Amino acid sequence: MRASPPGSAPVRTPSGLLALLLSLCLAAAAAVLVSLPAHASVPPDPAGWTSVFRDDFNGPAGSGVNTANWQYVNGTSYPGGPANFGTGEVETMTSATSNVALDGNGNLRITPQRDAAGNWTSGRIETTRSDFQPPAGGKLRIEARLQMPDVTGAAAKGYWPAFWALGAPYRGNWWNWPSIGELDVMENVQGVNNEWATMHCGVGSGGPCNETTGIGGQTPCVPTACQAAFHTYAVEWDRSTSPEQMRFYLDGVDFHTVRADQVDATTWANATDHGYFLILNVAMGGAFPAAFGGGPDAGTVPGHALVVDYVAVWQAAGGATAPPTTAPPTTAPPTTQPPTTAPPGSRDAYSAIQAESFDQQSGLTTEPTTDTGGGLDVSSAAGGDWALYKGVDFGAAPATQFYARVASGAAGGVSGLVEVRLDSPGNAPVGSFAVANTGGWQSWRTVPANISAVTGTHDVYLTFTSGQPADFVNVNWFDFGH
Repeated sequence: MRASPPGSAPVRTPSGLLALLLSLCLAAAAAVLVSLPAHASVPPDPAGWTSVFRDDFNGPAGSGVNTANWQYVNGTSYPGGPANFGTGEVETMTSATSNVALDGNGNLRITPQRDAAGNWTSGRIETTRSDFQPPAGGKLRIEARLQMPDVTGAAAKGYWPAFWALGAPYRGNWWNWPSIGELDVMENVQGVNNEWATMHCGVGSGGPCNETTGIGGQTPCVPTACQAAFHTYAVEWDRSTSPEQMRFYLDGVDFHTVRADQVDATTWANATDHGYFLILNVAMGGAFPAAFGGGPDAGTVPGHALVVDYVAVWQAAGGATAPPTTAPPTTAPPTTQPPTTAPPGSRDAYSAIQAESFDQQSGLTTEPTTDTGGGLDVSSAAGGDWALYKGVDFGAAPATQFYARVASGAAGGVSGLVEVRLDSPGNAPVGSFAVANTGGWQSWRTVPANISAVTGTHDVYLTFTSGQPADFVNVNWFDFGH
């Protein structure tokens, strides 16, 4: 999300981790887009699309937002809602221009500040409208051009900027998350060069949408880091396709798609049979930053703003062409597949590799599984554990997806990352996803993640990283896709 899982649930952590390399063609497309000036106007309406909301944030330096378009959310929660917006974030939101203000150059700046006593303030604004949804059989595109807070490393600890949307029924209820739906168009933590996009739905723990993690994807900003330049972040809600889709874009490239047939019809309807309102904010601390090193501390440097050039929403009737920068949807994740077994040291990357067939491991055990196909699963994975699978053949056509069948009965607040590394456990991950409680240690779900392109034959390490010492995941099998 962005962020806060506003609602009654503990915070989710989006699925995926840091820098994944994109293709050269994506880099070329992004290079064109990030060359735009810091103050770029909202793009003209593409053919077949009609603008239904736009804000260029023009106005005098130091002035507040246009309250015909936006409303401030102040304090540490919604009235009567969960404390700390349900996420554990530590800041107090204000409407002060030190936290939320136009810069006089066509941008909005949302800036976290810390006082002499160590207390954090920041800003959170929402659209006054909550009716953004596609027409019947049509499309809706929500887009913003943003520069993430320009701070990295230890100085960025606890930063959590986001651009996201919540289902209209959340307003005035505050306890019906995630069933009413949440679309996280852009989330980032700790100043890493990565963007997470997630759809939340279903029930507060586990369920069809893998809460509190949600159905997420992630990708780095290229060729310039998210913190160093403006990039364009969008979601396209498409009712003209069957099944209906939510497609998430970075600089016009679709890197994550959620389809209606990935969940049951009631869950999808509960999340999409109403309008949405939009949110921009920078939180400090909370469950998502905690999963990647923790909240703000004495080394965190205040005063780095999320800079917003514009926010725009378009609608299109069925059959309209997509905006010019839109890429075709990526291939959707496969449904759960029956396990197959490859002998150790000679494995097909595109057939399910049984987790218990490792060649070496550290910190893991095995146990009988109740999942489809029976057999064993690898259990009790915690931070620092790993398993080695030798001789995995990816072939000549690059693998760009990773899927793992996982289950978790971890306690609230306990989560971690399932990472893929090649040839050495000390090499940087080529991809990963986050996982928390799925409803039980034998409550299985298949979780997808993007990976950087992999060809040839490699030794594959599954490594497990967590901010807590507790066990957080079991693994039944995993495989890869194009």
